[in-house]
This record gives sequence, structure tokens and C-alpha cells, in this order.
Amino acid sequence: MRAVVMTRRVILLDGGTGRELMRLGAPFRQPEWSALALIEAPDYVTRVHRSYVDAGAEVITANSYAVVPFHIGTQRFEHDGPALAALAGRLARGAADGAPHAVRVAGSLPPVCGSYRPDLFDAAIARPVLQRLVQALEPYVDLWLAETVSSEAEMVLMREVLAGRVRPWWVSYTLADQQPRAPHASLRSGEPVISAVEHAARLGADAVLFNCCQPEVIGAAIVAAKRVAGGVRDRLLIGAYANAFAPQSATASANAELDELRGDLGPVEYLRWVRQWLADGADIVGGCCGVGPEHIALIRGALGELAPKSAAR
Repeated sequence: MRAVVMTRRVILLDGGTGRELMRLGAPFRQPEWSALALIEAPDYVTRVHRSYVDAGAEVITANSYAVVPFHIGTQRFEHDGPALAALAGRLARGAADGAPHAVRVAGSLPPVCGSYRPDLFDAAIARPVLQRLVQALEPYVDLWLAETVSSEAEMVLMREVLAGRVRPWWVSYTLADQQPRAPHASLRSGEPVISAVEHAARLGADAVLFNCCQPEVIGAAIVAAKRVAGGVRDRLLIGAYANAFAPQSATASANAELDELRGDLGPVEYLRWVRQWLADGADIVGGCCGVGPEHIALIRGALGELAPKSAAR
């Protein structure tokens, strides 16, 4: 791995919410996933947010990922979905406002029809769900994070739902769990990263990230994305936050079952991947499923060591 020379400021995200809720003993089961804590024990959600703030995160993500019919059921979403999304935003806002350092809240806009499954995406189903999430979250968030996006079509819908809103918009694609060579990294839909980044940039994305996939595949995507970013925008941020479980098959659906975490992605091992992403040009780093506060704290320390030092006076 080549040495990292920091010539830019890096933004530190939080880590995964669902696994951390489970680790803390919050109510947790399938299919509700991280939404169950919102329903039954929201204090645990606050604890998770605060743990990431204490670890040094500068952006925490509202726990709205599983507040969709796919996880909580159509009837419950119709009755309770907007209130649960608003609660997710309010809890994150409270943790951010009480932080000892500046912390922004990202409003999570998740895959509505099932994570990792671009073949199941249906814009007619997803649009009204996303519209209700946006309306509920809007009073509490500083930016929008369309995350675990498997296809360009899914990204386009999220842009349409956010039309006319002025807060920054970040798109985070999830990648096929294989080990490509740049510039051939691809989304789970099979679409090339280069095309996906160009498309998001043309539609006004302020940042393009890669999440909820193996750390091994992210480096090639960052290299490809940085190549695109230099030609489409003066300052298109590029970032990454990987998961810590085993590769998923093309027919897998995130949260259909609880995957075992990898034994080789503890905080020290994960930091090695983060350092590589930084060397590849990442502007934003953090963690997804199975990456916890200990990981984020170690990254925070490393970022402090890598920060450019002021000239002596």
C-alpha cells in the first residue's frame, strides 16, 4: 500500500446501525431489522448515535433505512411509517445538536423494494414510499443520503423525489461482490461504475459513495469515480463505507437473514482498507453493517495523524 499524503479534508461518517443496535441488546429481529428499535425502544437508537458521535463521526445517518413496507409491512407503513421516519430524524438531530463537535444528519433514503436486488426495483411502488420518507425527515436533516443504490434507475427515482429541495444530495451505490480491476467495477445491476458516477453527477449529486459491499471491491470503484469526477465537477466528493460480512449472491436480499460477520475485518483490519481508499482519493469514509464505533474511533485517530500540519510560526 502506498503512503497516504493528505492534501484535502476527509469527512468521517458513522458506522452501521442495525448490528450496533443488536450488539447493545435492543429489540432486533427480521424482518423489521433496525426499525424495531424505533417501534419498541427508541432510546437504543439515541445510544447508537451518541456512540458514533463520541467516536468522532462528523455525519450520522437517521435510522430510516428499514422504515419501508419491505421491512415493517405495508399496513404498518401506511399507519406508522411517516411518524417512525420523523422519529428517526428527531433522534439523530438531537444527538447531533448535543455533540461536542460539528455533526451533520444525513436522511437515509433506502432501497424500497429490497436491498441488493435491482431486478425487484419498481419505481411505481418505490416513489410514494420515498416521498413520504422525505416529507417526514426533511425538518431534521442536513443532507440526503440515497444509500445502497443498486442501479442507475433507482438513483434517478431518488433524484426525482428530491427535486426542488436545496440540501446536498449524496448517492451511495452498492457494488457487485467480486474483485474487479478499475475501471470495470460495477453496480449490482451490472452497470459500470463510470456510467453510474457520470449519471449521478449530471443530475446534481454532491457526492458519490460506495457502500454495503466488500471492502475488496471498493478501491477499483474509487479509482474509476475519481477519474470521472475530475471531468464533470469542480468538487464532486467520492467516498466509501463497506460492510463486514461475507459476499452476497446475485439473488440475496439484504436483511433476509442475519449474515455472520467476517473475522478479518476488526477495527485494525478495516482501517487498512480505509487507508487504501484514502490513498485512492476518497474524500468521505465510514462504515456500514458490522462496522461499529470502535472502527470509527480508530479511523478518527488515523485521520488526525494524517491531517496536514500547520506551518510553524
